[in-house]
Amino acid sequence: MREALQSWFAGLELRERRVLVGGAILVAVLILVGGLLLPMNAAVTAAMRQSKQRRADLAWMRANAPEIRAGAARVRVPSNEPALVLIDRTAQDAGLAAALRGTQPSGTGEVRVQLQAAPFDALMLWLATLDQRYGLSVESINVDRGTRTGTVDANVIFARADGA
Repeated sequence: MREALQSWFAGLELRERRVLVGGAILVAVLILVGGLLLPMNAAVTAAMRQSKQRRADLAWMRANAPEIRAGAARVRVPSNEPALVLIDRTAQDAGLAAALRGTQPSGTGEVRVQLQAAPFDALMLWLATLDQRYGLSVESINVDRGTRTGTVDANVIFARADGA
């Protein structure tokens, strides 16, 4: 078959051979451009666009990180923990474990908490965290000045804000 093509090609006039070779080169270039270079260019362009968008997203996240973190602190965390366990755990996290003198559940779903010599600032942050993040609201509170500066003795009654 190859010999038949060579003899056919040799039988053509010089001008016909030049046109045929030029056409074959043109087809090869079109296949190269259309089949390889254009798809590769499109992929590179898409990757560059995606990279630029990701850099913009990262810059936005860095610029808004404080606001995002502050918003996350206000998001309620659904908790299946009993209120008693939640109060004990969060009191320890807030540094109030040493001040915690007792927790007593009541039959109505409320929890009474007694604290002695609790740092006032830590107590206020703990109360806010329980309310904002876990939906435990303060039903009643009695606060007396502690024996040391900056401390208080408190009796707090908590109830689930959603009534659970």
